[in-house]
Amino acid sequence: MTLFALDVPTDRFNHATIREVGLRDGLQSLSQVLPTPHKIEWLQAAYDAGQREIEVGSFVPARLLPQLADTAEVLAFAKSLPGLTASVLVPNLKGAERAIECKADVVLLPLSVSHAHSLANLRKTPDEVVKEIERIVAARDAAGSNTLIEVGLSTAFGCPLQGQVKAEEVIRLMQAVLDVGVDRVGIADTVGYADPAMVSRLFQQALPIAGGKLNCGHFHDTRGLGLANVYAAMLCGVTRFDASLAGIGGCPHAPGASGNVATEDLAFMLQSMGVSTGQNLLQLLELRKKLAQWLGDEAVHGTLWKAGLPKTMTELSQ
Repeated sequence: MTLFALDVPTDRFNHATIREVGLRDGLQSLSQVLPTPHKIEWLQAAYDAGQREIEVGSFVPARLLPQLADTAEVLAFAKSLPGLTASVLVPNLKGAERAIECKADVVLLPLSVSHAHSLANLRKTPDEVVKEIERIVAARDAAGSNTLIEVGLSTAFGCPLQGQVKAEEVIRLMQAVLDVGVDRVGIADTVGYADPAMVSRLFQQALPIAGGKLNCGHFHDTRGLGLANVYAAMLCGVTRFDASLAGIGGCPHAPGASGNVATEDLAFMLQSMGVSTGQNLLQLLELRKKLAQWLGDEAVHGTLWKAGLPKTMTELSQ
C-alpha cells in the first residue's frame, strides 16, 4: 500500500491556514523579554503580511513567564486588527476566565497525553486536566461568550520524560475532551519525535472520531522532519497548521524540544506546491530579519532566509 501521494491533490487543498505562534510558543522559551512595543510592531507587520490567525500570548502568572506578562495589552491591540483571529493559551480555569473577559477569539488549552509531561507542565494528570477543561467549557457557556475552546493534544508522538506515548491514549483523551464540549482539537508533536508515517497513522485514526473538529497540526522541526510531517497531515485532510517565525520556541518542560516549524519555510513550501496561504513571503522574510535583530544572541532557525526565493516563484502571496 502506498503511504503518501507524490502531489497534493489541489482540488482538495487550494488553501491552508498557518497560525503564527511565535508571540507565545516562540517567546516563552527564550531567556530575554521582548518589549511590548516590539510585539505590537510584530503583530502589525504579520497582519500586513497576510497573517489572519495569531497566538498572541498566554494568561499565566508573570512570575512564571515574564516573557508573556503583557498578554492583555498585546491581545487588545490584536483585537483592533479587522479580521484577525487572536488566540491565547491558558493553563487553567483562572487563565480562561481572564481570556474570556478580554474577549480572546480562541482559548488554547494544552492537554499532555504523556502522564509525566502533564505533571511537569501543569502539575495535573491528563484526566485531571480533562476535568479542568470541562469546568472551562461550563464557564464559557455561563458567560455567554463566543470564545472558541481548542484543545491541543501535546506529546502525542512521544515524550523525553516518559518515552512511548500510545496512540490509543491520544484517541481516548481526544474523545474525552470532545465529550465535554470543546469546539476543536489539534495534535502536537511537542518534542519533534514524529515521522511522516507516524503522523499519517495517528491522524487517520483520529479524523473519523473528531471529523472537522480536528483541524490543526502542530509540529516541531527538532530533528528536521517538521515540514515532512505537515505534508503527511495534509494528505490526511488537515489544512491548518501552527508555525513560528524564525522557528523559535519549544516547551520549557520538555528537554530538547526546541524549534517550531518556521513560518516562512512552511509558507514557502505550501505556496511552491500551489497551496494558497494568503501570506506574502517577502514581507515575512523582512519581519524575520527584524525579529532576529531584536533577539540578538538568541537562536533562530529556518532555511528560506539563507537562500531566498527561487527565481521561478512569482506568486508571493497566493
